[in-house]
Amino acid sequence: MPLLEPDPDALRPDGHREAPAADRVPEDRAGGTPEPLRRDLIALLGADKVLTGISDLVRYASDASPYRFVPRVVVVPEDIDDVSAVLSYAHGKGREVVFRAAGTSLNGQAQGEDILVDVRRHWTGVEVLDGGAQARIAPGTTVARANAALARHGRVLGPDPASAIACTVGGVVANNASGMTAGTTRNSYRTLASLTFVLPTGTVVDTAEPDADERLARAEPALCAGLMELKAEIEADAGLVARVRAKYAIKNTNGYRLDAFLDGSTPVGILRGLMVGSEGTFGFISEVVFDTLPLERRVSAALLFFASLPAAAAAVPLFTAAGASAVELMDGNTLRASVSVEGVPADWAGLPGPTTALLVEFRAPDEATQDAYEAKARATLERLPLVSPVPSVANSFTRDQRIVAGYWKARKAFVTAVGGARPSGTTLITEDFAVPPERLAEACEALLELQTRHGFDAAVAGHAAHGNLHFLLAFDASEPADVERYAAFMDEFCRLTVERFDGSLKAEHATGRNIAPFLELEWGTGATELMWRTKRLIDPDGVLAPRVVLDRDPRAHVRGLKTIPRVEAIADPCIECGFCEPTCPSQDLTTTPRQRIVLRREMMRQPGNSAVEKGLLEAYGYDAVDTCAGDSTCGLACPVGIDTGALMKEFRHARHSRREEKAAALAARHFRALEASARLAVAAADRIGSRRVTAVTRAARRVVRPDLVPEWLPRMPGAAGSALPATARVGAVAVYYPACVNRIFAGPGDVSLARAVVAVSERAGKPVWIPDDVKGTCCATIWHSKGYDAGNVVMANRVVEAAWGWTAGGRLPLVVDASSCTLGIAREVVPYLTTDNRELHAGLTVVDSLVWAAEELLPHLTVRRTLGSAVLHPTCSMRHLGDEAQLRAVAEACADEVVVPDDAGCCAFAGDRGMLHRELTESATREEAAFVTSRDFDAHLSANRMCEVGMDHATGRGYYSALLALEHATRPVTEGRSG
Repeated sequence: MPLLEPDPDALRPDGHREAPAADRVPEDRAGGTPEPLRRDLIALLGADKVLTGISDLVRYASDASPYRFVPRVVVVPEDIDDVSAVLSYAHGKGREVVFRAAGTSLNGQAQGEDILVDVRRHWTGVEVLDGGAQARIAPGTTVARANAALARHGRVLGPDPASAIACTVGGVVANNASGMTAGTTRNSYRTLASLTFVLPTGTVVDTAEPDADERLARAEPALCAGLMELKAEIEADAGLVARVRAKYAIKNTNGYRLDAFLDGSTPVGILRGLMVGSEGTFGFISEVVFDTLPLERRVSAALLFFASLPAAAAAVPLFTAAGASAVELMDGNTLRASVSVEGVPADWAGLPGPTTALLVEFRAPDEATQDAYEAKARATLERLPLVSPVPSVANSFTRDQRIVAGYWKARKAFVTAVGGARPSGTTLITEDFAVPPERLAEACEALLELQTRHGFDAAVAGHAAHGNLHFLLAFDASEPADVERYAAFMDEFCRLTVERFDGSLKAEHATGRNIAPFLELEWGTGATELMWRTKRLIDPDGVLAPRVVLDRDPRAHVRGLKTIPRVEAIADPCIECGFCEPTCPSQDLTTTPRQRIVLRREMMRQPGNSAVEKGLLEAYGYDAVDTCAGDSTCGLACPVGIDTGALMKEFRHARHSRREEKAAALAARHFRALEASARLAVAAADRIGSRRVTAVTRAARRVVRPDLVPEWLPRMPGAAGSALPATARVGAVAVYYPACVNRIFAGPGDVSLARAVVAVSERAGKPVWIPDDVKGTCCATIWHSKGYDAGNVVMANRVVEAAWGWTAGGRLPLVVDASSCTLGIAREVVPYLTTDNRELHAGLTVVDSLVWAAEELLPHLTVRRTLGSAVLHPTCSMRHLGDEAQLRAVAEACADEVVVPDDAGCCAFAGDRGMLHRELTESATREEAAFVTSRDFDAHLSANRMCEVGMDHATGRGYYSALLALEHATRPVTEGRSG
């Protein structure tokens, strides 16, 4: 064991624990996957595809739903052969299999109690076909990623769920999720061209193959015969045919698609329809081909406020008739909760209780059509009883894309914003139903009365144009009386929806565990039995996802409800929605932000010092804390801004000994000497050679601690020159702060970054001054990212005091040449400043060098030569700062073609994190690197030296600052080159 290995107990939750939770993982599960299951699957697939530790099982036990089931094992297959092998094994051993992709399902479809199969990690990719008319998509690809590829062709997928940034295409098809505009005509059932799937027996079917029916008949003759018999039986019952058609006249995802028997003429055609909305109970969807739709880019939208929910609902048909592409409803609880979302007006918090808003959007292919839509919209507004209860309310249509994006951000945050505002410790239920659109106002009144009678103050939102509403209920799942209150409400709600409105109990979220007991109430005995017979025909042994769609237990919806123990304040609002996961650098290596919180909650469910808690703590150090890049992009993806990266930094601090904190503070106080020593060490390493230095650092890591001693990697840059360019204070229009990383590590060429910034500023007539005493100062990110609070305090205050003097009390801007350092000085130092220095900081103008170049220099520069092509790596700090557009602007001045990979994300190098855990950067950059290395580029550009090093390591390509490219592009022919 390394000498300075941290004590796992340092991460033990120290908050107040109630009595051990009834739904805690039992002690006999502490050992993880039992034998022979563990041994069998490892022999079948290989150890790297089988997750068996208690930490693995717990982190996969939760999803966005109110349910929690702990699997016996988690399998991570790489291809169809692996999936077929798992299904064959389960079939032979009498085991159960559940497929899980993004885990954004709201009804527990992605949870299982036996073999859980992760079909996200190795199942991504988009192939655009026929100029964008179709797209072949792997099931683990997010909807947002697929649409990013299609947008370049002016196309888009039909389904548009609010969770598009996180939910996967496979999950969307398996649930027939639709969204804001899909309705009944643009959903998966209507826009899917073909799909490939694996049946429970392991048989693979590609519905696009001309001989697909012949192949299926040879492989599964009984299945083919049974499907055709069911088809004939349904078609012979005119009343049933009429009922089925009527049920799908409005949005409906409850139960199996019986209309597949009417729409499909062959067994393969029937299965193609049945797979949509089957929730993983008929097979695994391994690939889909969608017919895409035109992306109409001309948008007009308004957020219109009404005095009550029924008043807003009554206005919906008017906008639908006017041609609106979307009419979304948000009630007062939703609007008030949305103030936690960045950009939402703060005065919404003061909206009167019953206030309700409609988000109305028109999309058009051209300006003439847009003008016509707006004329109809204005005429409609004149007939409506709109209210303006707070100053921010405009009640008018706009084409401003920034404002429109803000409206949609608030709407899409419905579940997370309301969930984040729920009382601490309560479980969130999301219900989803539809009624005939013309009866929406009546349904709203009935829902309000029902929830009041049962003591709920639900939040309501939804796709009002399609008669589809969602509402959220919060209750304490640890209190039996509260569970019974929820059960009583559900019984009456389901009867109301079916008996009074003939509605759908699930409009787009699929049946799931909470509506399965009510399936027969909606469909009747005959149709429900047909669904049972279909399930037995396709999956006779009940291998796939039992109890997810069909369950005869009338109380199945209250089985497995998860308690939500209180955890650290920064994470406590989390509803485990998973929006954070696609942006997380460690998602394919260890844990995601959601899983880090899920694991903390399980620790809080456990009695102190239990074997389960011990197992979780032992894994948490590496899986959660060490391999968190600390980039905090999870906070950007989370609609309510939960920054799990900040929490992991707190945990790093908690693991430090008092001696380590003192040493870090000492390093901050003597950073000038440390900086010089680091530069000398880099120079020495360059002379000695990477191989020897790598061997030495690896040995030191084994002795000391892997998370404390960085590993020297190949392609590390050499040392920067000790002297910075000479500049004059007199006449300078900005203070230039070369970051310490650029004072230690050299760039790739013979012109240093500092000299390049000085040169391009001079050429633009905007000279900058480098203070003589910048050495020995730092943005404090070194200490902040590692959780060294004492050192952070020292350096944060030092750099702000110095900057105040350099900028003449804030009169000049401070230009910083590394995006992470800009973020550090502009924002991250603030909590560590003294009261006086916070006042000084408020007077500073901190400008990233990219912004300086794009906005202040480019208009005054002459580009004399350009590169053919450049690929960009926007850093996570740029995302926080909003500087990505400026990176592109600088690059476009330097290159004829500029490309940002669709899969570009945080490189996870994070200062030296990629040297402490090189596997983190390798995992985080895998997809981006695959694109970058798939073709040649003339330049690989970014704007942060250590991120450039990380991308060098990931791709084998030489990344450098876009400002170096700008210097070269604008250099006069007669000007020499010197570092």
